[in-house]
Amino acid sequence: MGPETGAAARRAGDRTCVLCDDVFKIYKRANIEVVALRGMDLTVQRGEVVALVGPSGSGKTTLLNILAGLDKPSAGQVSVNGRDLLSMTEPDLVRYRREEVGFVWQDVGRNLLPYLSAVENVALPMAIQGTPPVERLERARQVLETVGLGPKADRRPTELSGGEQQRVAIAVALANRPPLLLADEPTGELDERTATDIFGLYSEMRNAFGVTVVIVTHYPRIADHVDRVVAMRDGRASTETVRVLTFRPAEQAGREEESVVVDRAGRLQLPAEYVEKLGLGERAKVHLKGDTIEVRRWEPRHGGDGP
Repeated sequence: MGPETGAAARRAGDRTCVLCDDVFKIYKRANIEVVALRGMDLTVQRGEVVALVGPSGSGKTTLLNILAGLDKPSAGQVSVNGRDLLSMTEPDLVRYRREEVGFVWQDVGRNLLPYLSAVENVALPMAIQGTPPVERLERARQVLETVGLGPKADRRPTELSGGEQQRVAIAVALANRPPLLLADEPTGELDERTATDIFGLYSEMRNAFGVTVVIVTHYPRIADHVDRVVAMRDGRASTETVRVLTFRPAEQAGREEESVVVDRAGRLQLPAEYVEKLGLGERAKVHLKGDTIEVRRWEPRHGGDGP
């Protein structure tokens, strides 16, 4: 881990699982550069269930691929459980993807082999890892039991519903006991009721295995099922919504508190509807009044761009 990442980790505390510090990702296509991430900051604590949301092109899947070791950032620092992903060699990344992170894809065809049964699919990552046959079959059936598919362990994917296939995919991702579980639009092809069940399952897996979960999703009610929602816009975090539990009878479901993210450079993104309502252009006037920051439309007095 580099010195900047180490310092950031100390600031975040010992329970940090994921730490992204000023991450940039630039793709070059012919003579065009596409900036997918532009100064992304993110901290996820161990055992936390976090959702990444935002419009298409906001950088969610790019960030997830970086955390999965499938891609590398162009600049910045990324660490998972204290390990610097940028300094890993290719063999290190192979071991990382095999042992330390589980990934659930939206496309079932990328999660499961159709000619293997559910238990054989779950056992496969352990076979690649070198786990003895008896141990891996026992573990595979245990994980399938935990995701609610014990009685259907010997069925092939084509004999299972879409929701059941996603449950098997989660079991496959957890087969080698990774501390981090990533999911990219895991319910994109499911109906709302099944999607709700699957999102609830991720919290159950956190409780059962102590795994940290990061999910990319467009599901509109995701805040009901995770600890925190991080909204991304233009390649960086814009707002966070934290679910606050309450014990008042009238508020049994808890409530949500949304905040604007301020990165380490002091930058923040105003909600788009606020910018539109105020008619803000490329500049704004900012005043500090006590413990309040006031943002006003920039209106030059003498024309042009000057004050």
